[in-house]
Formats: sequence, C-alpha cells, structure tokens
Amino acid sequence: MAMAMTMAVVRPSPFLGHTDFCPGGFSCRKDFLIPNRTSKIKSLFWEAKKAVEPPEMYLSLNNFTSTKINAKEDSADTEKAKEISVSVVSSILEVPSSGWDACSLDATGPEQYNPFLSHGFLSSLEESRSAVKETGWLPRHIVAQDEDKNVLGVIPLYLKSHSYGEYVFDHSWADAYYRYGAKYYPKLQCCVPFTPVPGPRILVRNTPYKDQVFDILVSAMADLANKFQVSSLHITFSNEHEWHALKKKGFLQRTGMQYHWKNRNYKDFDDFLMDMKQSKRKNIRQERKKVPAQNLKMKRLRGHEIKAKHWDTFYTFYRNTTDNKWGTAYLTREFFHIMGSKMGDDVMLIVAEEGDELVAGALNLIGGDTIYGRLWGCLPRVYYPSLHFEACYYQAIEAAIEMNLDKVEAGAQGEHKIQRGYLPVTTYSCHYLLDEGFRQVIGSFLSRETDQVKLVTELIKDSGPFKDGVL
Repeated sequence: MAMAMTMAVVRPSPFLGHTDFCPGGFSCRKDFLIPNRTSKIKSLFWEAKKAVEPPEMYLSLNNFTSTKINAKEDSADTEKAKEISVSVVSSILEVPSSGWDACSLDATGPEQYNPFLSHGFLSSLEESRSAVKETGWLPRHIVAQDEDKNVLGVIPLYLKSHSYGEYVFDHSWADAYYRYGAKYYPKLQCCVPFTPVPGPRILVRNTPYKDQVFDILVSAMADLANKFQVSSLHITFSNEHEWHALKKKGFLQRTGMQYHWKNRNYKDFDDFLMDMKQSKRKNIRQERKKVPAQNLKMKRLRGHEIKAKHWDTFYTFYRNTTDNKWGTAYLTREFFHIMGSKMGDDVMLIVAEEGDELVAGALNLIGGDTIYGRLWGCLPRVYYPSLHFEACYYQAIEAAIEMNLDKVEAGAQGEHKIQRGYLPVTTYSCHYLLDEGFRQVIGSFLSRETDQVKLVTELIKDSGPFKDGVL
C-alpha cells in the first residue's frame, strides 16, 4: 500500500497547479504577488516544455571587483592584508587546470573527489560544443585570485536561455513570469551541465581565510545577477553545507530526491543480496541469469582500455536513448572522445557484447568513494530483457564492492531502482530571485514541496527492499 502511494505521488506531472494558475497556484493577475492564498502541491516533477528563443547574451565583465581582507597565514600569528580580485571568464579554458582542480579537490577532500567538478570534465563540455552559447549555455565562470594570481576559488556558472539539462525543474516558474508579463530568461545557473550530481558548487582552496573567500564569491554571484539584470540565480545539486550557508545569505532552499546504493562492507554481490528481502533477492538473481542466457558477455573497460571505436559505438547507443526517450541529445560525439582522453581511469564504460559486437553500454565515472552511473544505451530496434538493470545497476554495485567504494550514485528519478537496492537520498538546491514578490510566492511553494519530499522519502524507505533492521 505504501509503495502504491509513493508511486502515485512521484509520477511526473506539472507541480505548481494547473496551467491557468488560478487560485491554488500562481495567478496571472498583478495582485498575485501577495502570498495570501493556500495552494496545493500537485507533484514533484515537471515535464520538459519547448524552449524559448535565446535572448541576446551579455559580454564578459572581466575583472569587476577587488576586496581587501585581513588574513592569518599558516605559519604566523599575525594577520596580513590580502587583496582578493574576482573576475568573470567566458570559458573554463581561461583558468589554469591546476588552479581549478586544486579548488575542486580542496572543496570535496581527496576521499570524496568528484570527477564532474574537474577542469577535465567541464572543459570537455565546452570544447565539444555541448555547453556553449549556441546551445543556451553561455559560460560565465567566476574566479577569485590573490595578488600573486593564485586561484583561491572558482564557481562553474552559466548564463542560460532555457531550463533544459538541469534536472531541478523550474518550467512552472518561467511560465508564471511569462503570465505576469515578466521575463524569466536569461537566468544564471551554477551547476554541472546535463549532470544531476550532488556536490559543492562554490569551490574554495583550503586556506585559513577560505570562509572569507566563500563569502566574496557568493557576493560576486549576486552582484553578477544584478549587473546582468537576470530574473534569478540557481545553484543546483549543492551539498548540504552550502545549502545551509546560502540560506543565511538570502537564498531560497529546495530539496529533491535521488536513488543511491550504499556499500555496507559487503564481501561480494551475494553478500549484498543477503540483506534484501527474499522476494527481492530472488528477482535480482533471476534478472542476472537472463543476461548470459542471451549469449551476452559483460565487460568493464577503464581508461586506456576504452578506444575511439568504443566511444563511436556508445554515441550510437546514447543517440538511440535520447531519440526515443528525451528527444534532445545534449552531448556531441566529440564530447565522449575528449572527455575519455582527459579523464583517464576516472571513466568506466560497462559494455555488453554479443559475439564480437557491442550491443549496449553504460557510462560511469569513478570518484574518491563513489561510482557515478550516468548514461545508458543500446543498439536501435533491439531488446534484451534485464540487460538495462545488469549494465546500469548490478555491474556498478559489483564494481563498487570490488573497489571498496562507499556508494553508487545512479542519478535522478527511476523508481525501478528501489527494488534493486537503491534508496532515496535528499538533494539540495538554492535559488536567488531578484523580484521580491516572486520570491515570496515561490518560497511559500518550496516550503510545502519540502514537506512532500520528506513524506515520499519516508514512504519509500518504509516499503523498501531490505530486511528489517538492515538500515
């Protein structure tokens, strides 16, 4: 019963009421900005809508602010004045990879290294023309440096003309702005494009004055939103620490839900299965048996084992998935080649072979303690029962156990993951709206949405696939 309730709640549909935005949702009248009505949340998710025409974009502001701080050096008890300059760059290629990656690694710590925040991954998106002005992602990254040009902090930031490729849906917000006669686009988006991966977004070096640099970078983002005269600034899939810190700086808070698998010191896959309820354990074993029964062989390729031919074939798989499911291929063929060459052993491509032919594949990135499962696809017009579950979920679990990694993060949505050992975790995002009226109404909605996310999460856990006492 609980699972039936859960599935009903999380089924994708518009989440801010009906499209007429009558009482109970946003109103298109000018007096709607007075938040004095009670509205109901219809659902957590919103289906993609047709993008608006990209507006005219803005030029980079280059160096636009400089701040002096009093900082205590590591080896001294006395404070020394330091000058921190903040600049906006139009490409991540303008930032030295060593400086960017030092900020990223310090922000996560080596144990929780996140490959999606690396210079290699983000630059691959730009070099391959996947996240550029022409696709509605105009890079406007923020960089903080000291007087010696040492990079102290960076923010991956984009000026956007639509809301695609973000996975934190705000299409209803854009619709409400439109009905009120205001423009929602362009907006500023702080995120990893096309990738719903949680992690820090304000990447700061681990110095004695890192908190001051953090504050300077946050202020710079807000200043940039005002200088660009955008409707809003969004920081999506941030970590919980940032989420709390940004609330104190006037950002609205939002929560969501993903499905992650947790390694409880399992010796092997069968050890993991013993934590499952008997019916779920039996179902998984039956699904796994179907793969070799179809004369399919699974392989995990790492780094140099992945050749150009593998990426070309995987791009065919990817396009088959996007053409049939999403309708839009965000990533170019070149992205996979460039990313593969830059990321090395951080990349794991799980492939299925029938004889000498690759028939399906799943792309994963490997971090400090996590396998990040991302894209999946197979040959057009073929169907292999249970292969999707094997390639995307079971192989990743098996690999995480073998590598002694803490978890497998399988991305957004997909209630079918629950019965395969992936349980809901809370995700966080922060939103800064310049219009005070919209801010009040959306803030009221987000408060109610948070309650619903919490309810759904608890329902799923209560009806989950594990034996009592395991969690």
